[in-house]
Amino acid sequence: MISQVTSKGVIVPKELLEGFTEVEIRKNNGLIIIIPILKSDPIFELGKNPVLCGISDASENHDKYLYGNMQ
Repeated sequence: MISQVTSKGVIVPKELLEGFTEVEIRKNNGLIIIIPILKSDPIFELGKNPVLCGISDASENHDKYLYGNMQ
């Protein structure tokens, strides 16, 4: 694929970036590399699949339940 370089840069077709919201752009030894970034940080997954355990304060006191009575 060949793209025209304008005064604003180069347009990358959206089809090539489907499913990504960010890219990293690097210049290395004369090459320009576009790396799509996956949002795989586990913090983004918290709460998506909650577990029912019958404890009403599990979210507030999870350390106590995981590690024992913490003072």
